[in-house]
Amino acid sequence: MEPMRKIIPLFFVLAPVFAQGSDQKDVLTAVQKLFDAMAARDAAAIRATSVADARLYSLRNDGPGGTSIEDFANRIASSKEEVLERFTGKPMVMVSGAIAQVWSEYEFLQGGKFHHCGVDTATLFKTPAGWKIAALAFTRETTGCKGH
Repeated sequence: MEPMRKIIPLFFVLAPVFAQGSDQKDVLTAVQKLFDAMAARDAAAIRATSVADARLYSLRNDGPGGTSIEDFANRIASSKEEVLERFTGKPMVMVSGAIAQVWSEYEFLQGGKFHHCGVDTATLFKTPAGWKIAALAFTRETTGCKGH
């Protein structure tokens, strides 16, 4: 009985660590669902990865710009060429309760060819339906990209 008394407090100390690891995985899965929906050019699936009023912001050489998730979903769905977005580095994930942040370098291919790269930052909220993207901000660069 004595060993159990020592193990039980250890469980309460480690349980939040395991929970955060699970949340981090779930957060990355939510972002990957967006990338998969983009590749499928599926507007409904893109919208399903986000809260209803999610915003996307891009930073280019000519300055920042923004759009709604609705406009973004429609633009990707109407693309005549296949699109692929993927992380090129190990994403950093921070989770605190019901909010999370993902940061990683990425590349974007269009029609099977390199189009641009940059840094993605995503803010997600934990909802009753799971982790949803609230905002996605990214740089958009065509030079200095890994492997290109």
